[in-house]
Amino acid sequence: MNERSRALTALANERWRISFWLTSAMLTIYFGFILLIAYNKPLLGYLIAPGLSLGILLGALVIVAAWVLIYIYIRWANTYYDKQLAKIRGDEQ
Repeated sequence: MNERSRALTALANERWRISFWLTSAMLTIYFGFILLIAYNKPLLGYLIAPGLSLGILLGALVIVAAWVLIYIYIRWANTYYDKQLAKIRGDEQ
């Protein structure tokens, strides 16, 4: 295997590692929320403000967490992954 193939394999492994950790984080957040719904409904019914329960707030935060994790991946891909890939291809010095 030549140096270019090794560098490409290492970059692909790093991409999978980042994807694994971000996916694990999202699954933990989502299933944590689902388990909270299943096992502690009274807590989620607690009113924080008129018309706003803890369950609604946490549900919205699950969506926001998904956006944040997507942003983290996109930022990593644009600042690191794409530059390394271009360097391996020889497009950039």
